[in-house]
Parts: sequence; structure tokens; C-alpha cells
Amino acid sequence: MNGTQGYQDSAKTLAQQYESITFSDVHRDVLHFFPSRPSVVLDIGAGSGRDAAALAAKGHAVTAVEPTEALRNEGMRLHKDKAIEWIDDQLPDLARLQTRGESFDLILLTAVWMHLSETERQVSMNSLVKILTANGRVSMSLRHGPVPSGRRMFDVSPDETVALASSHGLGLVHRVEREDMLGRPDVRWNFIVFEKR
Repeated sequence: MNGTQGYQDSAKTLAQQYESITFSDVHRDVLHFFPSRPSVVLDIGAGSGRDAAALAAKGHAVTAVEPTEALRNEGMRLHKDKAIEWIDDQLPDLARLQTRGESFDLILLTAVWMHLSETERQVSMNSLVKILTANGRVSMSLRHGPVPSGRRMFDVSPDETVALASSHGLGLVHRVEREDMLGRPDVRWNFIVFEKR
């Protein structure tokens, strides 16, 4: 069972759910840490493309990585008018992306990190650092709460995540805990921003 378990068969429903919340609402606590000038941005686990589309609309050059084919197709359909490059790739290795030799000013991982096992998180952090520009930032959200049926998730603590990032040369910029955007009372989120020092 891998981190994409349970997403392929529910892609249309999930895309509607993702699109029901705005980019600015999801990232309200960390938006001011995103680049203000046009930059090179990577959205890993891009889902329906909501965030990638919003970032492209702001003038950023956006690459969207989504390993679930049905979700990727939904994203391409929903945001076909936006200049987004879609790639079939996934953590922990980002094998396709690594071969391209690109680097990114901002890497977004929204509701992604908790799908990875401890070993996968260690490899993934290394993969992220390799493709992050000097002073580039990583913004991620961690979900806490009951695991939906048919999914693979781990309860990843923000302290562990900050320590792992630090061991790879990423400094903590911001960390906040907040309620669930969909109003689920038993779900909480951490939003964390790191910078390559």
C-alpha cells in the first residue's frame, strides 16, 4: 500500500472537495512567505491543481507533480487554461524530476507529507533539498486526525518534521496549527515553512 492508495477511484469527488476551498483560504497563514515576484514553483501532490492554478495566475512558472492518473487528468481538465506543466512523478525519489536538473524557489506539499513512512520522509527531504534553490522555501501541511478508510497515513509530528528538515539544512521560518478547512471537528493541521540556508 502506498501513499496514493484510495485516490484513483475517488478522483472526481476529491477534486470537487479540493476545489471547494480557495487557495488563499488553505494557505492563509503562510501566503506571505511565498515569492511575490514571478518565480519557479513546484506543487508536489498537486491533486486537482487548485494551488498550481492560483500560483500560475500570479505569474509563477508552475510544475505540478501528481502521481494519481485520474486526479492528474481532473486537474488538467479543470485548469486547462492555466500555464501549468503536469508531471507523473512521486516522492520519495521524484525520479523523473531529478533527471531534468531543475531547481525551484518554492516547493509546495499540501496534505502530502503524512502519506509517507518514516523512511520515505527521510529520502523525500533529501530529494526536496536537491531541487531547492539557495534561500528557496518549502511549505507543507501536516494532517492530524482519524485516517479515512482505504488510505495510508501516518501521524507525523511537527517537531519531528522540523528536526528532519534542520538535519538537511532547512531552517524553520514559520509554524502554525489550525482547524480543518472542511470543518471536520476531529481533524487539525500544521502548516510549516522552511528555508534553505
